[in-house]
Amino acid sequence: MTPVVVDASVGIKWALPEPNSDAARRLLDGERTLLVPDLFFAEISNTMWKRVARRDMTLDEARVALRSFDTRSLGVHPSRSLMRLALELAVRSVQTVYDCLYLALAVIQDCPLVTADHRLYAALEPSPLGAHLLWVANAR
Repeated sequence: MTPVVVDASVGIKWALPEPNSDAARRLLDGERTLLVPDLFFAEISNTMWKRVARRDMTLDEARVALRSFDTRSLGVHPSRSLMRLALELAVRSVQTVYDCLYLALAVIQDCPLVTADHRLYAALEPSPLGAHLLWVANAR
Protein backbone atom coordinates (compact mmCIF):
# COMPACT_ATOMS: atom_id res chain seq x y z
CA MET A 1 0.00 0.00 0.00
CA THR A 2 1.11 3.52 -0.75
CA PRO A 3 1.82 5.66 2.33
CA VAL A 4 0.37 9.16 2.67
CA VAL A 5 0.36 11.55 5.58
CA VAL A 6 -2.99 13.17 6.32
CA ASP A 7 -3.40 16.24 8.46
CA ALA A 8 -6.28 17.16 10.74
CA SER A 9 -7.86 19.36 8.05
CA VAL A 10 -8.44 16.13 6.10
CA GLY A 11 -9.25 13.93 9.07
CA ILE A 12 -12.02 16.18 10.31
CA LYS A 13 -13.74 15.73 6.95
CA TRP A 14 -14.06 12.00 7.67
CA ALA A 15 -16.35 12.75 10.61
CA LEU A 16 -18.10 15.99 9.65
CA PRO A 17 -19.67 17.18 6.41
CA GLU A 18 -17.47 19.88 4.90
CA PRO A 19 -16.31 20.90 1.43
CA ASN A 20 -14.17 18.08 0.01
CA SER A 21 -15.44 15.53 2.55
CA ASP A 22 -16.08 13.05 -0.27
CA ALA A 23 -12.49 13.41 -1.47
CA ALA A 24 -11.19 12.99 2.08
CA ARG A 25 -13.30 9.88 2.61
CA ARG A 26 -11.91 8.30 -0.56
CA LEU A 27 -8.59 8.12 1.27
CA LEU A 28 -10.21 5.57 3.60
CA ASP A 29 -10.62 3.04 0.79
CA GLY A 30 -7.84 0.81 2.15
CA GLU A 31 -5.52 1.36 -0.82
CA ARG A 32 -3.16 3.59 1.19
CA THR A 33 -1.37 3.46 4.49
CA LEU A 34 -2.56 6.58 6.31
CA LEU A 35 0.10 8.13 8.54
CA VAL A 36 -0.34 10.82 11.20
CA PRO A 37 1.73 12.34 14.00
CA ASP A 38 0.15 11.81 17.42
CA LEU A 39 -0.76 15.53 17.40
CA PHE A 40 -3.52 14.63 14.91
CA PHE A 41 -5.89 13.50 17.66
CA ALA A 42 -5.46 16.66 19.73
CA GLU A 43 -6.16 18.79 16.67
CA ILE A 44 -9.27 16.79 15.78
CA SER A 45 -10.54 17.10 19.36
CA ASN A 46 -9.82 20.83 19.40
CA THR A 47 -11.82 21.30 16.21
CA MET A 48 -14.74 19.49 17.83
CA TRP A 49 -14.42 21.72 20.91
CA LYS A 50 -14.54 24.84 18.72
CA ARG A 51 -17.69 23.61 16.99
CA VAL A 52 -19.39 22.85 20.29
CA ALA A 53 -18.37 26.29 21.62
CA ARG A 54 -19.85 27.95 18.50
CA ARG A 55 -22.98 25.81 18.93
CA ASP A 56 -22.45 24.27 15.50
CA MET A 57 -22.84 20.86 17.17
CA THR A 58 -23.69 19.43 20.56
CA LEU A 59 -21.26 17.77 22.91
CA ASP A 60 -23.00 14.44 22.27
CA GLU A 61 -22.57 14.89 18.51
CA ALA A 62 -18.90 15.68 19.05
CA ARG A 63 -18.49 12.54 21.17
CA VAL A 64 -20.03 10.40 18.44
CA ALA A 65 -17.82 12.02 15.80
CA LEU A 66 -14.72 11.45 17.92
CA ARG A 67 -15.63 7.79 18.42
CA SER A 68 -15.42 7.30 14.67
CA PHE A 69 -11.64 7.79 14.96
CA ASP A 70 -11.40 4.75 17.23
CA THR A 71 -11.97 2.50 14.20
CA ARG A 72 -9.66 4.28 11.77
CA SER A 73 -6.57 2.37 10.76
CA LEU A 74 -3.85 4.99 11.09
CA GLY A 75 -0.10 4.67 11.44
CA VAL A 76 0.56 6.96 14.40
CA HIS A 77 4.05 8.43 14.81
CA PRO A 78 5.24 10.12 18.00
CA SER A 79 5.76 13.86 17.61
CA ARG A 80 8.90 13.60 19.69
CA SER A 81 10.68 11.77 16.88
CA LEU A 82 9.63 14.46 14.38
CA MET A 83 10.21 17.64 16.38
CA ARG A 84 13.76 18.49 15.28
CA LEU A 85 12.95 18.30 11.60
CA ALA A 86 9.59 20.00 12.20
CA LEU A 87 11.33 22.92 13.89
CA GLU A 88 13.81 23.25 11.04
CA LEU A 89 11.01 23.15 8.46
CA ALA A 90 8.96 25.67 10.44
CA VAL A 91 11.82 28.14 10.62
CA ARG A 92 12.65 27.75 6.92
CA SER A 93 9.05 27.92 5.71
CA VAL A 94 7.60 30.35 8.29
CA GLN A 95 4.85 27.87 9.14
CA THR A 96 3.82 26.56 12.55
CA VAL A 97 5.65 23.64 14.11
CA TYR A 98 2.24 21.98 14.42
CA ASP A 99 1.78 21.99 10.63
CA CYS A 100 5.41 21.08 10.10
CA LEU A 101 5.06 17.93 12.22
CA TYR A 102 2.87 16.56 9.42
CA LEU A 103 5.29 17.82 6.80
CA ALA A 104 8.27 16.31 8.64
CA LEU A 105 6.53 12.94 8.68
CA ALA A 106 5.90 13.22 4.93
CA VAL A 107 9.55 14.14 4.30
CA ILE A 108 10.85 11.27 6.44
CA GLN A 109 8.47 8.77 4.83
CA ASP A 110 9.12 10.25 1.36
CA CYS A 111 5.42 10.49 0.64
CA PRO A 112 2.82 13.21 0.15
CA LEU A 113 1.09 15.18 2.87
CA VAL A 114 -2.58 15.36 1.93
CA THR A 115 -4.09 18.59 3.23
CA ALA A 116 -7.22 20.71 3.01
CA ASP A 117 -5.50 23.64 4.74
CA HIS A 118 -5.65 26.45 2.15
CA ARG A 119 -3.15 28.63 3.99
CA LEU A 120 -0.55 25.88 4.33
CA TYR A 121 -0.98 24.69 0.76
CA ALA A 122 -0.79 28.19 -0.74
CA ALA A 123 2.31 29.04 1.29
CA LEU A 124 4.28 25.88 0.53
CA GLU A 125 3.08 24.69 -2.87
CA PRO A 126 5.38 27.03 -4.86
CA SER A 127 8.40 26.14 -2.67
CA PRO A 128 10.62 23.04 -2.88
CA LEU A 129 8.53 21.61 -0.02
CA GLY A 130 5.53 21.72 -2.37
CA ALA A 131 6.74 18.42 -3.79
CA HIS A 132 5.48 16.81 -0.57
CA LEU A 133 2.02 18.45 -0.67
CA LEU A 134 -1.14 17.09 -2.22
CA TRP A 135 -4.42 18.99 -2.16
CA VAL A 136 -7.21 16.76 -0.80
CA ALA A 137 -9.41 17.07 -3.91
CA ASN A 138 -6.48 15.88 -6.05
CA ALA A 139 -5.77 12.79 -3.97
CA ARG A 140 -6.70 9.68 -5.93
